[in-house]
Amino acid sequence: MPHDTPLIATIAVGLGLAFLLGLAANRMRLPPIAGYLIAGVLIGPFTPGFVADQKMSQELAEIGVMLLMFGVGLHFSLKDLLSVRAIAIPGAIGQIAAATVLGMVLSATLGWSWGAGLVFGLSLSVASTVVLLKALQERRLVETERGKIAVGWLIVEDIFMVLTLVLLPPLAGFLGGREAAPGEPLGMAAALGLGTVWETLLFTALKIAVFVGLMLVVGRRIIPWLLHYVAHTGSRELFRLAVLAVALGVAYGSAALFGVSFALGAFFAGMVLAESPLSTQAAKDTLPLRDAFAVLFFVSVGMLFNPFVLVNQPLAVLGTFLIIVAGKSGAAYLIVRLFRHSRHVALTISASLAQIGEFSFILVVLGTSLQILPPEARDLVVAGAILSILVNPLLFFGLDKWTQRQERVEDAAAAEPGEPAAPAEPGEAPTKRSGHVIVVGHGQVGSSVAAGLKRAGSSFLVVESDSGRAAAVREQGMECFSGASGEPELLRQLNIEGAKVLVSTLPDPFEAGHVIEHARAVNPAIRIIARATSTDSIAYLKSLGADLVFSGQEEIAQSMLTALAKESRDAEPQGQPGGTAA
Repeated sequence: MPHDTPLIATIAVGLGLAFLLGLAANRMRLPPIAGYLIAGVLIGPFTPGFVADQKMSQELAEIGVMLLMFGVGLHFSLKDLLSVRAIAIPGAIGQIAAATVLGMVLSATLGWSWGAGLVFGLSLSVASTVVLLKALQERRLVETERGKIAVGWLIVEDIFMVLTLVLLPPLAGFLGGREAAPGEPLGMAAALGLGTVWETLLFTALKIAVFVGLMLVVGRRIIPWLLHYVAHTGSRELFRLAVLAVALGVAYGSAALFGVSFALGAFFAGMVLAESPLSTQAAKDTLPLRDAFAVLFFVSVGMLFNPFVLVNQPLAVLGTFLIIVAGKSGAAYLIVRLFRHSRHVALTISASLAQIGEFSFILVVLGTSLQILPPEARDLVVAGAILSILVNPLLFFGLDKWTQRQERVEDAAAAEPGEPAAPAEPGEAPTKRSGHVIVVGHGQVGSSVAAGLKRAGSSFLVVESDSGRAAAVREQGMECFSGASGEPELLRQLNIEGAKVLVSTLPDPFEAGHVIEHARAVNPAIRIIARATSTDSIAYLKSLGADLVFSGQEEIAQSMLTALAKESRDAEPQGQPGGTAA
């Protein structure tokens, strides 16, 4: 067996150390991300001991970014993307401009040129895809209004950074660096002999437009058809392979042929597949790989970190960190409020963008290679990224606490005579039902339960995360709330305090457990019936407060045993010993 195996070593040591330190961080009530980042520092080139392959780990992390954006695209549609363009486009551009100006101010105090300040500021202006989406998914916010604005904002930033990476080489001389040679990576303008920056910009915009057009016109038909064809083969293995091939293949092809980022290509691949009924299964099949490679992303970030920068340039690191966490996110908050969105939406967007990541590293490395930026700029960007990623979960924790406090204030105000009720999520008012049944999920199991309650004339409502499915439920005359089942605002609208029974038909035990735990805390007397997919999840859901938990496997086994007992009784000869005489 060969022992020179950098790929296996990077994956094995990276994931193993990330697991141990992530577990330790969790025990200390810290976000597991902190453990993942420290694992990267320990196997990086700036600390003694084992050193993982840095280039390879970054490529593995890029796979996680692709799968993550593919999964987000599966829950998005073109309509969702266009619905937030009025805030996402000007908001992202305004926030990028504000962060860039702040970065130029800091660079001027460090004695850098204006060109270096411009590139440095741009590198601080773009949020990390992995960190942003991980925070939204943990709080089940991706499909809410706030989540859609954040993802739309992220897509605009992504496109802007693609244009920046293309334009930087031909502008290097003007910005105080050296010109990129035709054969160098990203020296696209020089290689094509384009005479002006405007020609380069026009050419890049045209390529992005062609890519988007192909995905929405051709990909919209071919990708769903392909997965439907594979699904009809009956092979689960081939279906999972097809999903991964589509996600990674489109992402790589978009980068190689159109100059679009891997993340943007994967997002559009997921978005065109979102219209297929197989999108839910595709999302489930990519989830384990997505989580594993997302961990490798944080490990790869930690490997870039040189701890000595905290000693050598503490004030510069502090200034970089404040621009990311306070300046950039503060600008985002003001912009969202300027567009007349609620304070809650503004705070969510602000917290989501208070960090930087993968595009920042790519941009600062390119700027350094073109001699626009001094070498210490990379250390400042990486230090700012790690510190902001560590602080970001704490910002969301504070946001969650503020949300809970606001809910208590609003509920208390609503309880006073003559006071108006607490405001609901836009488009949906809180239910007026009491003594009702809450059915969470309207899939195969949930739709059967809802249909039975409707036939019986029971008072009930449905919660469904898929907006298209929720609209179909409403067309059937049933009250339905659309959104992520774990979102605090949505749960408040269901009047869990006055409900009689909660029925969770969600197959994911962690998502179901969140709803059950919240319902039991809000209404200790509520009757909770849940669905489980394994023996372990039965015990887990009961420990969180479920009264009855039904497992499909156990119910099938009991039905089979009942059928076998009936067959045995029917086959027993009449009048024989042990039988029953006529």
